Amino acid sequence: MLKDFLKFAIRGNAVDMAVGIVIGAAFGTIVSSLVNDVIMPPIGLLMGGLDFSSLFVVLKEGTVAGPYATPAAAKAAGAVTLNYGLFVNAMVGFFIIAFAVYWVVKAYNKAADRLIPKEELAPVTKACPDCCTQIPVAARRCPACTSMLD
Repeated sequence: MLKDFLKFAIRGNAVDMAVGIVIGAAFGTIVSSLVNDVIMPPIGLLMGGLDFSSLFVVLKEGTVAGPYATPAAAKAAGAVTLNYGLFVNAMVGFFIIAFAVYWVVKAYNKAADRLIPKEELAPVTKACPDCCTQIPVAARRCPACTSMLD
């Protein structure tokens, strides 16, 4: 079993997949920072100094009564919160990643269409010379007119 696992682990595809996952995680971290530190602060400023990461609704008071300034303070007090501001930040991050992946995949497909040669598929049917019915290439007799084929 260990031998099979090592054989799988050192295959090229597994290594490529691992590199993709690591780079994807790093890209996710960069996009998260972009959203939280670059994009959302100016949007919040335009909306009257709003900090999206501090938008939440208290569903249940904690052991220490509110009001709570931040979701972290509410959590520390044992309150149950609905953190919709963090959800907005996550959605913006998702759309940025989706947009980036869309353009990467589009560029890859365009390059692949130009660089990877198309394989010509062998024909699977041919026309009967007597009745012009499409028949399998390996057929020796036409099923429509029963004529013998070369």
